[in-house]
Amino acid sequence: MTALIVHGHFYQPPRENPWTGNVDREFGADPYHDWNERIHAECYVPNTQAQIIGAQETIERTVNNYEKISFNFGPTLLSWLQRWHPQTYSRILEADLVSRKTRGGHGNAIAQAYGHAILPLANDQDRLTQVVWGVADFRHRFGREPESLWLPETACDNRTLDLLIEQHLRFVILAPTQAARRKAAGSDEWKSVENGSIDTTKAYRYLHQDGSGRSIAVFFYDGPAARAIAFEKALVSSEALVAVFGRAAARGPLVNVATDGETYGHHFKFGDLCLAHALEIEAPDEGFSITNYGQYLDQYPAELEVQINEGPEGEGMSWSCAHGVGRWLRDCGCHTGGESGWNQAWRGPLRAALTFLGDKAAGHFETLGSNVFVDPWAARNASIDLVLDQQRSREEFLHRQAGRWLPTIDQVRALTLLELQRNALLMFTSCGWFFSEVSGIETIQVMKYAARVIGLLAELGLPSPRGQFLEMLAEAGSNLKDKGTGADVYRRYAEPTSVAAQEVGDAEAKLT
Repeated sequence: MTALIVHGHFYQPPRENPWTGNVDREFGADPYHDWNERIHAECYVPNTQAQIIGAQETIERTVNNYEKISFNFGPTLLSWLQRWHPQTYSRILEADLVSRKTRGGHGNAIAQAYGHAILPLANDQDRLTQVVWGVADFRHRFGREPESLWLPETACDNRTLDLLIEQHLRFVILAPTQAARRKAAGSDEWKSVENGSIDTTKAYRYLHQDGSGRSIAVFFYDGPAARAIAFEKALVSSEALVAVFGRAAARGPLVNVATDGETYGHHFKFGDLCLAHALEIEAPDEGFSITNYGQYLDQYPAELEVQINEGPEGEGMSWSCAHGVGRWLRDCGCHTGGESGWNQAWRGPLRAALTFLGDKAAGHFETLGSNVFVDPWAARNASIDLVLDQQRSREEFLHRQAGRWLPTIDQVRALTLLELQRNALLMFTSCGWFFSEVSGIETIQVMKYAARVIGLLAELGLPSPRGQFLEMLAEAGSNLKDKGTGADVYRRYAEPTSVAAQEVGDAEAKLT
């Protein structure tokens, strides 16, 4: 039988207001309050209760699609689901338990880098924290160690793969265009597999660059099959979907596809029902064995070695940008939505401004954190425990990280420093750059995290970087004349009025 693995990347950017912790009403999500609610109704909950329709249009049974597919959920999305839709959240966790029983101990769920930042563009400390937090979040929710971690936008370079190996992850999923060359184990002869020509019906071994022999298995998903599902209406019927799997099966003994999970119900209405029928009935009838990556690796370990394509200038490659990771750096030509003649030249200034702010926050964190923590960066990595468990004793956590009991004033300062870093990490959520316009809700959201960072620096009594930050943002021009620049968008939509008023008052005081 042909092995079939369908992976769904279920994710929404964090949408909570950084000051209130609640999601504000969002434009375009009508009739729902916000996009999380809308997509939950159209995708996340339907996939927990997809109906199998039998003869005479009667409901034969209801299935939980997450029991059949490999999947990852963004940690911040799971946090939102746990708070607002606990039944859906529970069904997702239950699906992993069921799959562990039916897949030789290998659950369908895998982890995800915490804040959906583009890891090749992150500095070493941020990359490590994104991975450590993603693994810790998974362990907290699913009660086990993850075998894999989804890389946001599958964005990857050698340093990122080395880090996954160091964190003891077993496999990773990449796009076929991210493969550079492969060879047989023990051979010195490499064969180029660029431009998506890698054989996706096998698992490969990527070796750590340090020469230790440590490795991670790499699965490259089937590009034509994934495109058919995401963009070519393969979900018009379960028959059409299984036909896509059938064409892919002609290429070898494994068919593995990866798409956004929201494809099944949100992007394509009734996609959840199509998926359920295909995996429950029609695919098995056509000779497919439904499995997941962990179970498949037990049966067919990776043998061929692979090296990945690190893209233009070694910046990394991804599944959603034909220019490597240019979509999150510059006006590379990739965009979603917008009008004819629009550009995305605002992306570079936005990243430069946020990187400047992030570096300022990191410098202050390291300097002040050294006064209260034994190791500030280790404390930051461990602080995910406080995010995941609001009831956890802050005093005991700080005692462990400081090596002593801290007085109240130092406890407040330490916790403020950690909150500063949490918001600084969320500033780099990839969605801030993905779409067409600097005034989009996703870009405003990352600006809100920046505003929170500036506010927390003020609470710590530190010099404000706001002026220079705004100067840099002013270089990010909007495509809409009435929006002005990124600095105008920031002041109008992201920054609390009280902060701007205080800055003006301080400036006036200096002149008198």
